[in-house]
Amino acid sequence: MTDVLLSILKKKRLLDTYKPLPQSVLKNLEEWYRVELTYTSNAIEGNTLTRQETALIVEKGITVEGKSMVEHQEAINHAEAFTFIQTLAEQKKSNEIKLQDVLEIHKMILNKIIDADAGKIRNTPVRISGSTTILPNPLKVPELMEDFILWLQTTTDNPVQVAAEAHYKLVTIHPFVDGNGRTARLLMNFILMQAGYPGAIIKKEERNRYLTALETGQTQGKLDAYYELIYDAVDRSLDIYLETAKPQDAIIMPAQSEKEFYTTEDVAKLLQVDPESVRRYVRSGQLKAVKLGGKFIRIEKSDLDDFIEKQKS
Repeated sequence: MTDVLLSILKKKRLLDTYKPLPQSVLKNLEEWYRVELTYTSNAIEGNTLTRQETALIVEKGITVEGKSMVEHQEAINHAEAFTFIQTLAEQKKSNEIKLQDVLEIHKMILNKIIDADAGKIRNTPVRISGSTTILPNPLKVPELMEDFILWLQTTTDNPVQVAAEAHYKLVTIHPFVDGNGRTARLLMNFILMQAGYPGAIIKKEERNRYLTALETGQTQGKLDAYYELIYDAVDRSLDIYLETAKPQDAIIMPAQSEKEFYTTEDVAKLLQVDPESVRRYVRSGQLKAVKLGGKFIRIEKSDLDDFIEKQKS
């Protein structure tokens, strides 16, 4: 097992000591993940809805002016599919997943968008726009999917490894006309949640790194960059849960000296103000923050940089 996986396992064991989390905290986390995973997964595929617009559609059912109905439907579909995999993860053991479960996820993703292909294995050739990856002949896809499901049912590897590999295998088979990426990311998170992990979020800003890592694996057989990205995403999610469960015990180990996200206290020190001033910035909408468990506990570095730039102007 790699050092990264050992670190992830250590954080998972620490998180397990805090379970069950208070119901109010768990509810906030699940609601945030539902929106965040919907926003990021759709953004990777080109959806232009912002995080806030996604939340309005998913949580309030509000129509956002200037955005297409397809983009609205993509947000609704992904949020519903996320709720579906949450329930499925509670109901099924790791070796009980079936092809029908994967098809059902895909059917929800394409609902009211491409109904004719929703939940159906493709029978036509497909290409990935801008990629040199050669995808399997449609005649081979049913057998490849049968082998894939058998592997899922019988593998005994670490669940984080299995989740990452399942995602890679599914997008490489590319069994659907459209919606392969979103379905694969949901399947990955289903496997993680089955094993008691939070879902892994691939950020919008990581889109190019993510797609390049996939193509490098598919065309050159080199998967180190891909696994590194997925493991980083799992690691980040564990940090979010640990901060919420017990902030002082969070094990945050950024790959670089500069953090990817900050607490209210971190930002107060950087800006040389008191923590209450930071909270006022957040409440007024000047500074974006993620509110979990009743506290403003996470401020993305990119959002902090934007705030600082605006203060200079």
